[in-house]
Amino acid sequence: LFSTGAADTCQVTVIQPRFQEADYSMHTVFLTCAFSASGCSSSPPQVLWFRFLTNKHEDLCTPGCTDHHKYKVHLLSGNNISLQINDLTVDDNAIYICGIAFSDSSSPRSKQAGDGTVLTKTEKRHSNGKLIFMIIASSVLFLYSTTVFTLFVVYKKISSGRKIFQAIAQELQKQRYAENCRQPDDLEDDTVYQNR
Repeated sequence: LFSTGAADTCQVTVIQPRFQEADYSMHTVFLTCAFSASGCSSSPPQVLWFRFLTNKHEDLCTPGCTDHHKYKVHLLSGNNISLQINDLTVDDNAIYICGIAFSDSSSPRSKQAGDGTVLTKTEKRHSNGKLIFMIIASSVLFLYSTTVFTLFVVYKKISSGRKIFQAIAQELQKQRYAENCRQPDDLEDDTVYQNR
């Protein structure tokens, strides 16, 4: 028996593959997501999917899917989930993030998001564009993965989550550019200091 003052210990971990490539001939793809939960209720969690495109964030399934023909969420065996994407085109190249939320828990660790999967659909003719996309997506994925949980909590708490999410993502992008502009100066300062 738990007392009414017992601490909520629900803790969730979400794991996603970093990359998934779809051949140009594929029209449907399944992105996988696995989670583990300890100290959580036996009720099934909410499963949410988001994606980051070059300049914007989109809610795909939160938890209902915005386009039931294009996206479908499948609950597989155990704690495995997949997002089915139909009518796949190169416009679907993006970072897809899986979120798991035990909404009946007050623990801050009961709502977690994965680091994201970079989906790349190749075109018939391979080009350097694909490699550039992979490099940019990897950099963006690294930046976003460190803040996804914060954004996820903001999304759950604020009714206008989409606007807030997008505003924070744009702010992160500004910070990233500011960091990139500062890095050469920082290196020069270190060199001068070492020469002294």
